[in-house]
Amino acid sequence: MPNNIISFSGGKDSTAMALLMLENDIPIHSVVAFDTGWEFPAMYDHWKLFEAKTGLKIQVLKPEKSFTYQMLKHPVVRQRGPDKGSVHRFGYGWPSVMRRWCTKIKTSQLERYKKDVSNPASCIGIAWDEQHRAKASEKKRYPLIEWGITEKQALKICRDYGFDWGGLYDVFDRVSCFCCPLQKLGNLRLLRRYYPEQWSQMLEWDAMIPAGDKGFKD
Repeated sequence: MPNNIISFSGGKDSTAMALLMLENDIPIHSVVAFDTGWEFPAMYDHWKLFEAKTGLKIQVLKPEKSFTYQMLKHPVVRQRGPDKGSVHRFGYGWPSVMRRWCTKIKTSQLERYKKDVSNPASCIGIAWDEQHRAKASEKKRYPLIEWGITEKQALKICRDYGFDWGGLYDVFDRVSCFCCPLQKLGNLRLLRRYYPEQWSQMLEWDAMIPAGDKGFKD
C-alpha cells in the first residue's frame, strides 16, 4: 500500500482533498506544505485552523534561503561561455513563465522529503474541472479528479467545515503567493484594493530588483 503524502498549499482544493480523504478513511502518511514566505497572513492562520480541526500536523518545508534573498541577492553563476563559473549578476529577479526558479526550489524540497518515505504517493489537489493540469504518474494521485469534485464544490466543502481563509476567497478566485507575477492583472488590481500592505511590500521589492532585470509586470 502506498504512503499517501498530501501536497498541501492550504488553498480550497488541497484542503477539500484532505477533508474528503479523512471522511473516506483513506490513510494519510503526512501533510506537507512549502512555506514560500510570500503567503498571505490569512493563509498561515488557515494552516493553524486546519491542524486544529483535523488533528493532522502539517510538515512545513522551507527554502534554505528566503525567496526574497533568491530574487534580490543570490549570486547567479554563468553556465556556459568563456566566463563559465563566474558570478555575472545577483538575484534571479521576479519569477516568469520561462524562469520559474521558485517552483524549482519548491519541487526539489518536496522530492527531498519523499526520499525518506517508503513507497510514497503524492496526493495533489487539482479539481475535476482543472484536470488538464494533471500529469499522469504512478507516484501521483489526484483524488478530486477521481471523485469528480469541481472547484466550486471544493470551496463549498471547505466552507461547510468552517474554513473561510479570512475572506481571501471572497476577493480572489484562487489564492497563491500574493506577489506572484504569473497571476492575472485583475487579481493584482484586487490585491492593490483590498490588501494594500502586501501591495506596498511588492512595490518595495520591485524597486530593489537588480539593474538590468525587468520589473514585476506591466
